[in-house]
This record gives sequence, C-alpha cells and structure tokens, in this order.
Amino acid sequence: MFQLWLYFQDIAPSMDLLRPLLPSNPYLRSLKVDCTRLDDSSLDFLIRPSLQELCLYNCADCSGKLLSLLGRQCKDLRFLYLSSVAEKRGRSIDVLDLEELLSGCTHLETLVLMFDVSIFLRHNFARVWALATRRLISLEIGYISSVMVTELLSPSLGLHQSSYHVQPSILPNLQKLCLSVDYITDTMVSTISKCLVCLTHLDLRDSPIIEPRMAFDLTNSGLQQINVHGKLKHLSLVRSQEIAPTYFKRVNDLGILLMADKCSAMESICLGGFCQVTDTGYKTILHSCSKVYKLRVFHGTHLTDLVFHDISATSLSLTHVSLRWCNLLTNLAIARLATNGDLSFLDLRDCRNLGDEALRAIGTLPKLKTLLIDGCDISDVGLSYLGRGSKNSLVSLSVRGCKRLTDRCICSLFNGSSNKEIRELDLSNLPNISDDAVLLLVKTRIPIFELRMRRCPLIGDISVIALASMQIDDTVWHGSHLRLLDLYNCGGITQLAFQWFKKPYFPRLRWLGVTGSVNRDLVDALARSRPFLHVACRGEELGTDQWDDMDDVYVQDEEVDFLEQWLLGAENESDDEMEDDVDLAELLE
Repeated sequence: MFQLWLYFQDIAPSMDLLRPLLPSNPYLRSLKVDCTRLDDSSLDFLIRPSLQELCLYNCADCSGKLLSLLGRQCKDLRFLYLSSVAEKRGRSIDVLDLEELLSGCTHLETLVLMFDVSIFLRHNFARVWALATRRLISLEIGYISSVMVTELLSPSLGLHQSSYHVQPSILPNLQKLCLSVDYITDTMVSTISKCLVCLTHLDLRDSPIIEPRMAFDLTNSGLQQINVHGKLKHLSLVRSQEIAPTYFKRVNDLGILLMADKCSAMESICLGGFCQVTDTGYKTILHSCSKVYKLRVFHGTHLTDLVFHDISATSLSLTHVSLRWCNLLTNLAIARLATNGDLSFLDLRDCRNLGDEALRAIGTLPKLKTLLIDGCDISDVGLSYLGRGSKNSLVSLSVRGCKRLTDRCICSLFNGSSNKEIRELDLSNLPNISDDAVLLLVKTRIPIFELRMRRCPLIGDISVIALASMQIDDTVWHGSHLRLLDLYNCGGITQLAFQWFKKPYFPRLRWLGVTGSVNRDLVDALARSRPFLHVACRGEELGTDQWDDMDDVYVQDEEVDFLEQWLLGAENESDDEMEDDVDLAELLE
C-alpha cells in the first residue's frame, strides 16, 4: 500500500507555505512540522485521521485544542511528539484536553509531551492517566513534579471505595520512562520501580534551585529500590547544574553497591552529580555490570584514574563513554580506557587535565566516530595524532574552548589523507583561530555538513566568503554541503558577510547563527528571503537530529566567482606562498 511521510521540522513554515506542500492525502502516515509560525487556526489543516506518527515542535501559539482535536480525529496514532504547547501568553490548556487525548488515541505506543504539565491540578492529572491505552510503552514528559509522578502511578482510593477495592493498573506495559522533575526523591523512585513492572529504560533528571531536604532527595535507600523487578537495561539519574550547583549529597559508595547488586544485566548507565561517590563506587559498576556498553558520568568530582586501572581485566565492551566535568582524570586514564577497541563515541568535555598524550591514545581507536574534547589542554600537535591510527573513522569532532589551538590545527587535523570523513566540526571559543584557518579548511575540500565557530574574535567576513565559494568537486560548489553554520559573536563579521548568504550561495544551509546586533534589518531580510533557513541571533545552540531532504530547493548558478578561481589556483602553492601572494584585504574590494 502506498504511504506518505512529510517532514518540515527543520524549517518553520507559515500556512501560506505549508498549504501547497501538504495537500489532502488519505495515505499520509507521518508528519513532522515546526509550528513556530502556526496557531490554532492551522490545526484543522494539520491534523489528519490517517496519521500514525505526528511530531509538532514549538507549539507555543497552540492551545489545549491541539490535544483534544488529536484525541477526536487521530484514532490510529502510534507515535506523538508535542513541544511547548500553550507556552505563549494568552494560550491555555486544560486537563480535559489531556483526557480527550488519552481516551481517544487508543493505539498510542509512544507519547512525548515536552512541556510543563505541572500546570494541571495534581488530582485531576493523576485521574486522567487511568484512561491511557495499555499499548503505551514509552512516555516522556518535559517537566513534572515528583509528587505528581507518585500520584499518577499510585492514585489514592476515593472515600467511597472499600479498602479491598482493586485499583486498575496504570501504564501496565510501559517500558520506557523519561522525566524532568523538580526533585528526584526516594519516594518517586520507589513508586516507579514498584508500579512499572515492565520498565526497561528509566531516565530521570532534576535541576533544584536549592539543596533539597531529606524528604525531597535521593538517598542510598532510594537507590536500593531501583530495578526490583529485574528488567531494567538502561538507567540515567542526573542532577543538572544549569540552575544551581546542587548534588546528590546523600548517596555514597554504599548506595552504588546496593544498586549494582540488582543491576548486573544493565546495558547503559548514566550518573550525574553524585559528588560523594568515589572510585570504589564507580569500579563496582564496571566490575558488577559486565553487559554495560554505555557509561556516562557527569560531575564525577571524586572520579580518578584508578577506576580504569584494571579495566582490561573486565569483560566490558564499551562503545559509548562520557566522562564530563571529571577534572581529576589524567592522560593515564584515557590510555587505559582506549584499550576498549570498540569505542565509537567518546565525550571528555571539560576534563581540564587531559592533553596531547590522551589524544595519542585516542588516535589508536579504530571505530571512533564522535570525539568531544571541549576545554581540554590540547595543542595543534595533539590533533595530528587523531589521523594516525583511527583509520579515518572520525565523523564528528568538537574542540570548543581548547585555548592553545591555532590556525595550524587545521593542517594537523587534515594532514594528507587523515580524517577525510569528518562532517561535523566545532571550533567555537578559540581565541587564536582566524580566517586563515577557514581558508585552509576550504582548500582541503572536505564536505563539512556542520561547522561551528561561535565566539571566535578573529573570524570575519573572509571566512564567510571562502565558505560560500567552497568547491567540493569539479561540479558542485557554492558551499554546497554546509547545512549548519554558527558564527554567533564572531568579532570580524560585518554587513558584508550577509551579502554572501543570498542565493545561490549556501544552497543547503538550514541553520545559521549570527549576532543580531550586527544589523537587525539584514537578519530579518535574510530570514524572509530564505524561508527554509533558520536564522538564530540570540546565542542559542543550533541543530537538529534529522535533516530535511530539500537540498535542491535553490538553483545553483553556473558562474564561478573570483575567490573560487583564486582558491583553485592556489591549491598547488605552499601556505607561505599563499600568504605572500594574496592580500586578503583586496578580496573585499
């Protein structure tokens, strides 16, 4: 049977733009739309009875009508993602809207509500979840209070009910639960563990504004309640530091030991903000959970090299490792960690004591695809180690905030045939990176998809001109592969650079970060002239997980410009000759 999928999540279409792109079609099964420029008046057009998968992003101007309409019209929905619903002033959402959604979508398997549900009255909110289909296996909520979670899963008996009345099971087949809450507490963790008997994936995150009291915190006792049914495969417990420097101060090595006894079959573990856990606790996880292939530790204030001292003696086969803000780690720990030859993802951001010798060990990993080393103490020489043993597997590299790097890091990284597979590169917050580095990058002809250079004071108009005229091969040019370019707060960007974002340059660009104060009128004009380009000027991070397929919307000009000719002619010159022969200032005249 013919089926249709339409994705518009990387652009924010208006109704005038969306109407001809989204004709009436009874075979439309999947739809993804950024609703930034849409409101309630668009809902009758967007919501189709044939939909089985629906993702609506940035629904701030949509009211609770969105939920109720879905419940009435989309009876066959299997997957639903909604974000920022009714966040705009003047928009409202009622628990009755949620009730209509849950009672109407009886085939729903995955529900993602990425907005604050604490606006609902607690009692009413808990009551409506009894209407949710038994087919629901995955639930994610953007923000909810821990008390609401507890009441949702174990609603209190009404006064008219007998104490022997059997409560209907809430979400009996739920396997995946992801929540952002006010506080991760013993009571909430215990309730989740006991009531959700099929749970295999638990992801909890909180961001307290103050240190919680005992009754509103996670302790060793709460950790002991995790995985009482023995089915959990993935566990994430994170106390974020984005609001205030708060930690899980009531959990220590004993709590980790008690948890590990019940988690021997765990495959993925993430712990963030456990400031009282030492090497003993972390080693317990590595030695007790032999099936773990994803390990993530954030703010491991007592995590040292000793954790990985005998990692080669374990049966672990780690593929994804994140050790962020673990400032006691040194190069020795990474050398031991690199004995895991299956590593494909490595995040060592803000581990301040890691340097070039760590990169030497990382360079031996044959399957590494993503490396994040923001804020590490590395040099240009260290980057040259990455191309020596990795068999060109590296696809994504971030060196944001590595202050010692200079323009020469591009030569070190792309030396000869090294690292030709890199498609995502983050050079942000590097004070010594200049336009010369971008010119060197352009000469490599590497088809970079995402390039981030925010807060680089020496990056200017020359970089934009060079990227706009970049030639990947003999037939494709005009910076044709770049889909994301972040130049926010780059010191040398002027009004001239905006002229090079016009058609036909950067034909596939979907995300652009600039500083709005350069010229707000130019930014607005650019956004109007290229409706498929998301222009951000407030410093927000850019990017999405999936790109749209509208790469050929803009027709490319056949004419080669002066900078393109110069780049091609300069390929056979040395770097010194290039600097001597070309006066970059003349390129702007």
